[in-house]
Amino acid sequence: MKKLKALTEREVDRIVEMAWEDRTTFDAIKEQFGLSEGEVIKLMKREMKLSSWKMWRKRVQGRKTKHLKKRNFMEGTHKCSRQRSISNNKISKR
Repeated sequence: MKKLKALTEREVDRIVEMAWEDRTTFDAIKEQFGLSEGEVIKLMKREMKLSSWKMWRKRVQGRKTKHLKKRNFMEGTHKCSRQRSISNNKISKR
């Protein structure tokens, strides 16, 4: 397991980016970087402004998509029923 101090700036940036993404699980971060959920939370608190960290924590707490075992889908992304389809790399006519 990598210690928080041993991470490169690029790795820290990627972890913060992954943690902000709603559909990236803490398990995926652990698999890629070896950091537990608690370590990710500590890293986020260290790297972010206090107000941003509080907003992130409020959003992440209890979110099913951040925990692999709580998700109701295993792969892919959710597509909203109201999302327009895309064909030939052009957004469909409105």
